[in-house]
This record gives sequence, structure tokens and C-alpha cells, in this order.
Amino acid sequence: MQPGYQSPQPQQINNNMTMSIVAIFLFWPLAIPAIINASKVNPLIQQGDYAGAQAAAAESKKWSKWALIVGIVWLVIVLVCCALGGLAGIMGGASSTSSY
Repeated sequence: MQPGYQSPQPQQINNNMTMSIVAIFLFWPLAIPAIINASKVNPLIQQGDYAGAQAAAAESKKWSKWALIVGIVWLVIVLVCCALGGLAGIMGGASSTSSY
């Protein structure tokens, strides 16, 4: 190394691993590609492939967002169906008379 020459600091790229792990609890089929891409980011940075690391981070973020969106929508649908089913049961049970 020449005097006065500083080696370039590696870029910091968010690998989105946290969001990918959270997404696996909501909709795992889409979260698995997110985790795979997130795990590629740091080795690519260490190899100096910043463009590849950025692309892997973008893919991870895309898959994580889709997993979160689908998981939350699915959870809302299930909760609405359960609430409506419970309400139907309460309404049906209140209007019927049982004779034993």
C-alpha cells in the first residue's frame, strides 16, 4: 500500500433478514426466497460484488413484502370469517328454542 492511500470501506447494504424472518411467520412460501436472498447479501459484499449484493437485497425486500402482504390479508380474512361465523352462531342460537 502506498502512504496516504486508504482502502475503500465496504458499502453497508441492508440485507432485510429481520423482515424476512418476520415474514416467515405470516406466509412461509414467499418468505423462503426472501431468506435465501437475504443470506446472499453479506458474502457478495465481502467478495466486492456490490451490484450483486444490492440486487439480492432488493429481491429479499420484494419477497418479504409480498409475504407480509399475503400473510396479513390471509389473517384478516380468517379473523373476519371467524367473527362472522361466531355471530351467525349467536344469532342462530338465540332465535331457536330447544325443547328437551
